[in-house]
Amino acid sequence: MAKTNPFFDVDVSKFTDVSKLMSEFKLPGVDVESAFAAQQKNIQALTAANQLAFEGFQAVARRQSEILRQAIEQTTSIVSELLAAGSPEEKVAKQADLVKAAFEKALANTRELAELVTKSNTEAADVINKRVSESLEELKSVVAKAKAAK
Repeated sequence: MAKTNPFFDVDVSKFTDVSKLMSEFKLPGVDVESAFAAQQKNIQALTAANQLAFEGFQAVARRQSEILRQAIEQTTSIVSELLAAGSPEEKVAKQADLVKAAFEKALANTRELAELVTKSNTEAADVINKRVSESLEELKSVVAKAKAAK
C-alpha cells in the first residue's frame, strides 16, 4: 500500500484517477464512462469559449491602442493647424470643423469597439449554446436507453 498522506493510513493513489475511482462504484443504470465523456466535452466547450473571449479582448485592446495612437497624431495635427496664422474668425470656424470631425470619429470608434465586443461575446456564447444542445441530446439518449432497458 502506497501511503502518500501522512495524516491518514489510506492508500490515496487510487483516488488520483477519478474515472477509475468511479468505475469501482457500480451504480445501476449509470454509464460512468459516458458521464465523464460528457463532462470532458463540457470542459472543452468552456475552454474554447474562454479562448474566444480572450482573443476578443485582445482584439479590442489592440484596436483601442490603435485608436489612441491615431488620436494623439490627430491632436498634434489639430494644434498645429490652430496655431497657424489666420484671423480669429477663421480659427473659430476651423476649430468648429475639427471638433465636429473629432466627435464623428469618436462615435465611429465607439461603434466599432462595441461591434468587436458583441462579435466576441456572440462567438463565445455560440460555443456554449451548442454544447448545451448537445448535452440535452445526450441526456435524451441516455433516458431513452434506460427506458428501453426496462
